[in-house]
Amino acid sequence: MESLQISREMNRDQVGIKRIGIYVPDEIKDSKYIGEESGISEDIVQQKFGIRQIHKAGKKENVSDMGVKAAKKALMDFNPEKLDLVVYCGSEYKDYYLFNCAAKIQHEIGAKNANAFEIHSLCSAGVYSLKVLKSMMLQDEKLRYVLLVSSSKEADLINYKNTRTRFMFNFGDGAAAVLLEKGLNENVILETHMITDGSFAEDVGVMGIGCKNFHKFEKMKYEDRFLDVADIRSMKERLDPITLNNFVTVIEKSAEKSGYKKHEINFIAPIFMKRSILNNILSYFQLNEENSFVLENYGHCQSADSFISLSEGEKLGRIKEGDIAVLFGAGTGYTWAATTVKWGKIKVMEKTEIKQSDQEVILCD
Repeated sequence: MESLQISREMNRDQVGIKRIGIYVPDEIKDSKYIGEESGISEDIVQQKFGIRQIHKAGKKENVSDMGVKAAKKALMDFNPEKLDLVVYCGSEYKDYYLFNCAAKIQHEIGAKNANAFEIHSLCSAGVYSLKVLKSMMLQDEKLRYVLLVSSSKEADLINYKNTRTRFMFNFGDGAAAVLLEKGLNENVILETHMITDGSFAEDVGVMGIGCKNFHKFEKMKYEDRFLDVADIRSMKERLDPITLNNFVTVIEKSAEKSGYKKHEINFIAPIFMKRSILNNILSYFQLNEENSFVLENYGHCQSADSFISLSEGEKLGRIKEGDIAVLFGAGTGYTWAATTVKWGKIKVMEKTEIKQSDQEVILCD
């Protein structure tokens, strides 16, 4: 059968991660501090909660400020005027109540030619936003460079005296930014899987703020401005039996959708979780801590977690060229999500001979 000659400058049906930027404040709150504030022993904070330290932003350092600092690290020498879109996917607790953080970051980094909007899905937003933005970029020929930013100062919202919220004592401040490029044959974003169980939607929230309580603002108690849990026993009874399985499922399904079996996963970039739970997940995929990164010195920086894990894994040499990495997260509400990335450079055969009957361009690693 007659053959065709195919030549192209870049593979436009894929989106790659060009660079990740991480920012965390200098101030540290360690396990001893959290123990003293909460009345829980330091050993329990470290061993049971998995926290050695968190980073804490100062009173004058806002969510947008941290997002801008992470964005500049992701951009480095990249001209921000070349950006087509800036997207914020971080905490909904931002500089102001009802505030376009994406637009603020777009302005501050000088991305004057970019549009800006926000995606919110609490702590799973970063992982799932990769899918959303990849789809947008592949459908819109004008979107070539997109900057995704996640930032969180939710440590402000933690009341260490409230034992109902002790599973959130790991919250720390920080930000991550991811520069995406269409046609980049490197760190290619593959497929995503998500699970949502809306029966948890009203279990966690800042109960004193919102349209349900707008008429009560002037009478709001100080404690009502913090994150709280409506019924911790009920939430735990419903969540504990399903959460580990849901984590494993989204990771495995994300890899499967991407064309890989579970034993082919090389690196897992997690949301913050204590070591024992992470090790259970890793063991299912026949991996160990050398195939991941424990966030015990960062704390939980909302949807920035998996990007921090991926970045630190690369620095430590735990991710190699050609590896399959899966980023995963979970957000109260409740959602579990994972996205698979083919790490390193993918060589495109610019002059590939294929038969007319073949349906895809052949790529080689």
